[in-house]
Amino acid sequence: MATRSPRVVMSDDAPSYDLDLFCKPNHYAEDLEKVFILHGLIMDRTERLARDVMKEMGGHHIVALCVLKGGYKFFADLLDYIKALNRNSDRSTPMTVDFIRLKSYCNDQSTGDVKVIGGKCKTGS
Repeated sequence: MATRSPRVVMSDDAPSYDLDLFCKPNHYAEDLEKVFILHGLIMDRTERLARDVMKEMGGHHIVALCVLKGGYKFFADLLDYIKALNRNSDRSTPMTVDFIRLKSYCNDQSTGDVKVIGGKCKTGS
């Protein structure tokens, strides 16, 4: 098993950044007070995760499954980093991509039952 990179822990009293230092969409103006995690840190950690995945998989087939809708942007960024590493590697790692949605609410009430929608991915040996 490959060695994984250490995690980053953000404590509740971590330093924050004033909103005036950043460009922000107007529709978020009333909802935001501070910035705690910088975009660059998120992207750097995503790239590091991609490196860890490639190292861990060791050339074996990767099945990447995205849980829509909230995970799409992170998933796309992670796959971009994995593809870049794959392109620049000595060996090519095959990858299959699929998407699912999880549903556990009806209107604003939890049903207590999680339904998986989608996920028709078939992988061979």
